[in-house]
Amino acid sequence: MNKKITAWERVEIARNPKRKTALDYIEAIFDDFIELHGDRNFKDDKAMVCGLARIGKQNFTIIAEQKGRTTKENIERNFGMPNPESYRKAIRFMKQAEKFKRPVITFIDTKGAYPGIEAEERGQGEAIAKSMFEMARLKVPVIAIVIGEGSSGGALAIGVANKVLMLENAIYSILSPEGYSSILWKDSNRYKEAAEKMKLTAKDLYELKIIDKIVKEPNGVEEESFQKIVSNLKKEIKLTIGEMEQLSTEDIVQNRYEKFRHMGEFKTVV
Repeated sequence: MNKKITAWERVEIARNPKRKTALDYIEAIFDDFIELHGDRNFKDDKAMVCGLARIGKQNFTIIAEQKGRTTKENIERNFGMPNPESYRKAIRFMKQAEKFKRPVITFIDTKGAYPGIEAEERGQGEAIAKSMFEMARLKVPVIAIVIGEGSSGGALAIGVANKVLMLENAIYSILSPEGYSSILWKDSNRYKEAAEKMKLTAKDLYELKIIDKIVKEPNGVEEESFQKIVSNLKKEIKLTIGEMEQLSTEDIVQNRYEKFRHMGEFKTVV
């Protein structure tokens, strides 16, 4: 009989530095990917990767949070924690996607938006809010895929989608278990208990109807297991786009609106 994996163990799996990153999935799922850079305002922040891709004849706009593996890569990618210019870059390409009628695919994998003074000075909160606002009214289909650690507004900022997919061992929450524990109980050592309370696993979120589909992860990190995950994700993307093609632009926006209105009906019980 298989041992039940606890919520905290899921957190540890999601944070594993050997876990596949957004660029790994982009390269494996899509036939071509062309990265585009810059927010046309400040600079290009490498914690967020944006670009164009396709599956067969279907073109997509890709927006993805990207962590590094080595120390050098993590410094370059700011440990996958986006600055305001990341979200402004994302907004720029969301609007471009709408102009050219390309569906948007987002990959969520971050500890949260970068909390530094410089980020706050450049309008971190406003950038996150604007990203969610613009996503909510996009007239093209949006699919969000939680592939690893989806925490805080840094994750939610690119999660306003018509369909939210989540890998079995990923997590998705408003903050980290350590942060939850520190704020609620004034004791950061209760992080394991916090992880259980937060309902941050794919199973919990599916039952709460926060996400739409759990993508199973075969045991191990072998290439064969990764290819199975990629195959399932590609299948779900094609299926969702096929469904969305039958809807008008007004219906696509309404579909997204109703989804998040439903989420707003939930009340947090501690």
